[in-house]
Amino acid sequence: MDPERILAGLNPEQRRAVEAVRGPVCILAGAGSGKTTTITRRIANQVASGAFRASQILAVTFTDKAAGEMRARLETLGVAGVQARTFHSAALAQLRAFGNGFVGDVLPSKALILRQIGNGLPAPFRFRPAGDLATEVEWAKNRRLTPDAYRGGLGDHEPPIPGDLMERVFREYERRKEASGKLDYEDLLERAIRLLDDDADARETFRSRFAAFTVDEYQDVNLLQQSLLEHWLGARDDLCAVGDDYQSIYAFVGATPQHLIGMPRRFGQATVIRLETNYRSTPEVLEFANRLVPVLGGVEKRLEAVKASGPEPVARSVEGSEETALVIERIRELAASGVPFHDVAVLYRTNARSDGFEEALSAAGIPFEVRGTAFLARQAARRLLASVRGSESTRVEETVRELAAAQGWIEGSTDRLGEQEAVRQADLRRLVDLASELNDGTRTLARFVKELETRFGPAREGRGVNLLTYHAAKGLEFEAVFLPRLEEKELPGRQAKRPAALAYERRLLYVGITRAKRYLYLSWSDSAKPSRFLAELGVSSPGRTRRSPVPAAEREQPAFRALREWRRERALADGVPAYVVLHDATLAEIVRRTPRTEDELAAIPGIGPTKLDRYGTDMLAALAEVA
Repeated sequence: MDPERILAGLNPEQRRAVEAVRGPVCILAGAGSGKTTTITRRIANQVASGAFRASQILAVTFTDKAAGEMRARLETLGVAGVQARTFHSAALAQLRAFGNGFVGDVLPSKALILRQIGNGLPAPFRFRPAGDLATEVEWAKNRRLTPDAYRGGLGDHEPPIPGDLMERVFREYERRKEASGKLDYEDLLERAIRLLDDDADARETFRSRFAAFTVDEYQDVNLLQQSLLEHWLGARDDLCAVGDDYQSIYAFVGATPQHLIGMPRRFGQATVIRLETNYRSTPEVLEFANRLVPVLGGVEKRLEAVKASGPEPVARSVEGSEETALVIERIRELAASGVPFHDVAVLYRTNARSDGFEEALSAAGIPFEVRGTAFLARQAARRLLASVRGSESTRVEETVRELAAAQGWIEGSTDRLGEQEAVRQADLRRLVDLASELNDGTRTLARFVKELETRFGPAREGRGVNLLTYHAAKGLEFEAVFLPRLEEKELPGRQAKRPAALAYERRLLYVGITRAKRYLYLSWSDSAKPSRFLAELGVSSPGRTRRSPVPAAEREQPAFRALREWRRERALADGVPAYVVLHDATLAEIVRRTPRTEDELAAIPGIGPTKLDRYGTDMLAALAEVA
């Protein structure tokens, strides 16, 4: 190992962290501040300086991918032998090494057992997704709650179904799991804790092997993981905790930033280092993100940019029906300026919001990928459409309504549902609305299915615009980021009424903003109440900003009226909103330029190759009729 290489290129605070080879050390690493570089260099320096042997160091991450990246970086620094594992992998290794021949089958997922249990719930709750139930079981077990203690430990937490029913589900899940002789991932941690509690030899052997610990993403540690970490440490203090309390967004499974924030209190002599130099975003994006700092709470961190200046973030309200269209239009402009589609992201609070963008991007001929589950692959659409695929019945709307009702579709308020169930209900409503829109008395159910597959399918193969939730975006970065629907009951969500829940939603927005490297766009509908977070960002009393309105005199021109009539008929024939075909601004520009050939038409902003191929001949014909 080359000590100069370990320290090369580090800023002063990174270097201070790397040189602090003995614990306790708390690294408060802001977004884009070179966290992984810092902690891998620090581990390398622990070995190079002789403070610890590589085999004495255990580095803990939250994903196998992150652990693999850490090992790879250490190898490039000439460090071999450091254990880089997730909490669960480390616990399993501990049980196998010291657990008297422990061999356990770990459930790959709780969903199968919980789906079976959920099918036996009373009718109003029978169709709740197993994912919501699994998340709740994980929340309870990560807080070390048993079925007996579950309801007494709820506090302000709202389960996805009534507490007495959820307790029954939890208890039955534990019974069936134990009867099958299997463990879940939380059991691994709990058993590892009990092993160290009960077996002095195992405890001493483990602690003699591992002398120094580094925990990445420490803001996401829950009580169960923290308890295991404390058992690993014992009375020692060689712990390096790395994280950002501003990015703690996994409270739904019991994570809390308090372990990170409270580390200096637990270890009075802790070295606390703040990494605030950001290598990801422009000064303009960071200035915008820093506006939330006074209300984020926790430990203040103000990010400072290294990158050159860029455009100001755009925050605007738009007519409700125009928001998606504006996003599509801006994506086209970014692509024309050289920003590749795969370096653009559209973020939303829940997966239920992906379908509108899937539909619009497909119609616009723009490639995209849903980082999660696309609309037609989610539970509601998958089950409903499988029931009618191939049917020649023309009872489209009636049949879809009946099938949605059979799946437990709720036509009223869905405010108190778990997140996955809220997504399922939104998808069922969307399917019913689509059936109503496309129900013309002649269209068969089989054709309805095929039209939806075309309407929501990727426009073409290849890497494209990223559609993903705020949660899925954590740890990623994109040249351009769109944050639409910044409205009350959306972000913050409907159930975010208490201060802790609002703080959680605010951190989601902060994570979204700090994903942007250069271009950032925030928007909301003028028909909805703007998110309270906009005022905190300094976007006060936002008035509606319309997109280049077409003057009344131009709207009355025969050519414009002819194009609007053609667009109306084409939208009806395609079964899509009119703006998906072409916007008013594009129609007005066509009228102003009066193109006579497809080459002239192609030169007009908003007319890409797909639009030209799909509509060019018809538009020129409509113009010729009024020439």
